[in-house]
Amino acid sequence: MPHPLPHHHGGPFEDEKYSIPSGEDFRTAADLFKLLDDGNRLKIFWILCHGEECVMNLSALMDMSSPAVSHHLRQLRDAGLITSRRDGKEVYYQAANTEKTAVLHHTIEKILEITCPQE
Repeated sequence: MPHPLPHHHGGPFEDEKYSIPSGEDFRTAADLFKLLDDGNRLKIFWILCHGEECVMNLSALMDMSSPAVSHHLRQLRDAGLITSRRDGKEVYYQAANTEKTAVLHHTIEKILEITCPQE
């Protein structure tokens, strides 16, 4: 139950049916935003929202070294934003099929006013 507010202004949090998510919930969201604070990592995520790619192709698209791209991929995968699959010696990456990734992809495109290649 929320703490009673010292002043009553008719705001939504004066009603017990409204609750504020926990501090831990906001820390989780903040950690995700910190992860996407890097423009290269954000661009890699955006690319992977549009299809599956290997490290070599991502390196060429990003004009970055493979180790640098792999570093970003590891962070995105650890956060659950992308998935990977192995086919022989090649590893392919793509955005995870989750509501969180869909919302982030949509938000990035709205912010940048980008149209998806398949649209």
